[in-house]
Amino acid sequence: MERTVVRCAEGHVFSTASFPMQHLTVDRIGPGRLLRCPRCARLRHAVPVGADKR
Repeated sequence: MERTVVRCAEGHVFSTASFPMQHLTVDRIGPGRLLRCPRCARLRHAVPVGADKR
């Protein structure tokens, strides 16, 4: 299973086994998703680490 490294809105970096709807283009819905951050234990907007510099 492939893991994706993401950064939450609070700046915490973590990896996740699933990053929902990766197959859709950035132009359609953007690179971010709501994920539960393991550091702050809340649902946060998260983006793949490579995509947050755009």
